[in-house]
Amino acid sequence: MIEKLRDKFTKYEVARILGARALQLSMDAPLLLKTNKNQLEELNYDSLKIAEQELLEGVLPITIRRPLPKRAEKTIKKLSQEEIEKKLEKEKQEIQAKPSEEAEEEGEKEVQTAGEIMEMASPEDEAEPAEEETGEEI
Repeated sequence: MIEKLRDKFTKYEVARILGARALQLSMDAPLLLKTNKNQLEELNYDSLKIAEQELLEGVLPITIRRPLPKRAEKTIKKLSQEEIEKKLEKEKQEIQAKPSEEAEEEGEKEVQTAGEIMEMASPEDEAEPAEEETGEEI
């Protein structure tokens, strides 16, 4: 039955509509369909089935809003050959201004040989000091 609505609503919209209306019906909202007691017994008083019938009949006052992407137009300025060359020169200057990796490696070697970097701690360094070093007597 719901396949009839595929051209009008997506499956997610149908699910949302049916869920919302079934919740309303389960909280004693009035029926929008004119039905007799026999038809309600056929549907077993199931709020989801009643909501489905109301949707198929087109009596639900529910509006669906579909947000669509905005179509913004953007004009892109075409760069002249001179502007392109200027940008390339600027990028080259920035690259040359940065120190090369080789220079950084040489600097690290100098620091290591000069002994400015701290040595790695060993487990013996972290051992508790002996009694003589602490100055306490037993």
